[in-house]
Amino acid sequence: MASYEHVVHTFEPVFDKNSRILILGSLPSVKSREAQFYYGHPQNRFWKLLALLTNSSLPENIGEKRELLLANKIALWDVIQSCDIIGSSDSSIKNVVPCDLPGLLTRAPIERIYGNGAKACQLYRKYCQPKTGREILPLPSTSPANAAFSLERLRKIWEEELRLQ
Repeated sequence: MASYEHVVHTFEPVFDKNSRILILGSLPSVKSREAQFYYGHPQNRFWKLLALLTNSSLPENIGEKRELLLANKIALWDVIQSCDIIGSSDSSIKNVVPCDLPGLLTRAPIERIYGNGAKACQLYRKYCQPKTGREILPLPSTSPANAAFSLERLRKIWEEELRLQ
C-alpha cells in the first residue's frame, strides 16, 4: 500500500516583468519532480497544448520551455509549497503550506490567474485567495488522468479562455 510522503516544491516560479497571465498547478508530479521542471510527465499535454496555442514548436528542454512561457507573457507556478501526498495523487494532498503567491503578484504585472485543473483552483481558493484577493479562472487539467478531454477539446477551451493572440 502506498504511503504519504512529505514533498517540498524545489523549483522556482517562471515569470518576468512582462508576465500578464499566471497558470497555476497544484504541485509537481513525481515525474515533474524527477525532471526538476513543470509538467515533466511525458503524457501530460501542457507543453503540447501551449505550443499549439502559441503556434510554436514543441519545447524540448527546460530552457525552451521557459522561453516559450516568457515570450508569451505567461508565468507558471504551483499553489503548494509543501504538503503530504501519496505519489502524484492530488486527491491525497494534506497538510498544505501554500507558495508565496502574494509575493509573486508584487513582482510581476499579472492580470489574470488560471488554474490548470479543478484541484489547483480549489487549493488556491482555500489557501491563497484570502491573501491575494484575486480570482482564479478554471481550465481543464492537462493531466493524462483527465482522459475525458482530448488535446483538441483542451485546445478549444484554453484558447478561448487565455486569449493569447
